[in-house]
Amino acid sequence: MKKSDQPLRPLGTVKYDNHGRVVLVTGGCNGIGRAICDGFASSGATVVCADVATVLQDQLPAGVLFQSVDTSVEEQCRAVVEWTVEKFGALDVLVNNAAIQPKASYTSVDQLDSSELERMTRVNFFGYTFMAKYALGQMRRQQSGVVVNLSSGQGHRTARQVPVYGPIKAANLLQAMQWGVEYARDGIRVVSVSPGAIDTPLVRASLAAQGGEEALANRHPIGRIGRPEEIANAVLWLTSGDASFVTATDLEVDGGLGAFGAFADPYQR
Repeated sequence: MKKSDQPLRPLGTVKYDNHGRVVLVTGGCNGIGRAICDGFASSGATVVCADVATVLQDQLPAGVLFQSVDTSVEEQCRAVVEWTVEKFGALDVLVNNAAIQPKASYTSVDQLDSSELERMTRVNFFGYTFMAKYALGQMRRQQSGVVVNLSSGQGHRTARQVPVYGPIKAANLLQAMQWGVEYARDGIRVVSVSPGAIDTPLVRASLAAQGGEEALANRHPIGRIGRPEEIANAVLWLTSGDASFVTATDLEVDGGLGAFGAFADPYQR
């Protein structure tokens, strides 16, 4: 273990109580989405995990219920929100997390297959919009609720051969800002979270294209890639009463990646 991994002083801890709250997480079967489901469930919330993937109910922790949902289909988004409200009587938190970044999308725009563009737009942009459309309607009736869009560091800055994912993630940022302004007087907050590189199946699938794990970790000033639970912890805070004055904005949880200039000397490896 590196010396920097061993704290010399107490770091402090935060605990949340989400008993009685109803939370809907898209793309909740793996990676960041699974960590968010686990975090809410362990703090007492009732969690609906909506995912196009299939998972057995007994593979999920207590308090997490699985619903098969393809967020690119508006009717399925409407149905899962209505099912959640009918079963539990309310919807307190929506986490828009389901997103894809297929290997074929790593190219220049003049080489991009239009089917990849359409597929990513329907999941990563339309899916967020469809889920918010029905969740925000319910939250307006309640006069309470929080929506979190999972964006990305790629929504703030870009690289070569990522002509679709980053621009859509930038749109997810602006969605949160616009919805946050739109519904602020209805007791609803909307925010986004922009992770850096996080140890998830999505990131691991593209490690080679990003120079390998060591190189990717070294681009972050903190010297490592993040853990899914670190994003979940940010979501838990943002959706809690402790963040009651936070809306229509983004939180970068990126190990300092966004602050590190391209002109800066690289860290030694």
